[in-house]
Amino acid sequence: MTSEFQPPYVPLSAVHSTLQSTGFALLSAADVSEWLAARPVDLAELHTGWNQLPPDAYLKDGGRYRSRRHSCFVVEDDRVRQVPHRAHWQPLEYNALHGGMQRWFEPMEPATVALPVWSRLLARLGEAASQLRGPQPWSVEAHVFRIDTTDGIGRPTPEGAHRDGVDLVAVFMVDRHAIKGGESRVFEANGPSGQRFTLREPWSLLLIDDSRVIHESTPIQPLEEGALGWRDTLVVTCRRGGFQGD
Repeated sequence: MTSEFQPPYVPLSAVHSTLQSTGFALLSAADVSEWLAARPVDLAELHTGWNQLPPDAYLKDGGRYRSRRHSCFVVEDDRVRQVPHRAHWQPLEYNALHGGMQRWFEPMEPATVALPVWSRLLARLGEAASQLRGPQPWSVEAHVFRIDTTDGIGRPTPEGAHRDGVDLVAVFMVDRHAIKGGESRVFEANGPSGQRFTLREPWSLLLIDDSRVIHESTPIQPLEEGALGWRDTLVVTCRRGGFQGD
């Protein structure tokens, strides 16, 4: 039986210092709830936005395991503004599998974006990015993901270990259902050190300084052969100076 590495959560008071010193920081679900001033019912309502995700039509490996939505925002101070829908684009430097493509995903549902907890979540991440790089407007991309075991195996990061070409990456573990695997791995971009752990708590959070850390998640498989399992995540990136592809 494979042993599982537990997430090295840090106290809410130490998030920013840990992010600055190590390049990543982990928050427990309880601390995320406090950070967002969110009740369990608020987060449960936000999770309904994962119920109707269109399939990802751009997977170059031919898989059918990923569904997603994508929307963009500008966050400045505590102000959150959604911008007109746009393609998600990354250079090949950061995504060797899907870089160089204009990928037009369906936007997040308006009812999800309208939730007060959604604006608080983006404002908090903008605050974290400003503490890391200095106060400024942030170009924010939100990716609502479901990886499932339709093909027997699902790949959260088919591109492998990577950076995203942004300043701050936030990975929220939203839900796990009847799966094994899905281990998170973070590595120094310019060094030998790395850590691995499995996020299981709904709404626990991994924050990453993208300039210093490479990250990936291992494939998932169903707990029972032939059964359908899935892993829901929310990935939000903050970038200074505009969106990639501008």
